Amino acid sequence: MAASYRFLDDVAVADVAFRAEGDSLPELFSAATEAVIDSMANPRTVGATWTRRIERRDADPAALLFDWLSDIVFWKDADGVVFSGARLVLSQEEGAWRLDGTLIGAKVNPSAQELHDDVKGVTKHLYGLAQANGRWTVTVVLDV
Repeated sequence: MAASYRFLDDVAVADVAFRAEGDSLPELFSAATEAVIDSMANPRTVGATWTRRIERRDADPAALLFDWLSDIVFWKDADGVVFSGARLVLSQEEGAWRLDGTLIGAKVNPSAQELHDDVKGVTKHLYGLAQANGRWTVTVVLDV
């Protein structure tokens, strides 16, 4: 089964919640990344004139994913951008997980982009990463 995500309308009234899934941790990270990006803007309406490389390490994949998703929100605010995509490579070395990621996007332009929610942060509310039956899942609530 391919990686996927779905928004959870019944979890948070004033926030955005989603559950992402994947057959592997890299697939899960990709699906969660797509969900955060899509919650901000339609990525098909966003250009690719801005990039930012991000490297992170953590022994705990749940903490690594939380920090990565938080980086997306940070750069949205810090540079006034929304995203058309991201490239990421997840690997394990010396007992820790390593994420090498690149965010791709463009400055916010309401006349050219289909903007969605103004995400303020990734919350710890209901946050949880789990593996069952060879499938990885994470539940994420975004503060909007």
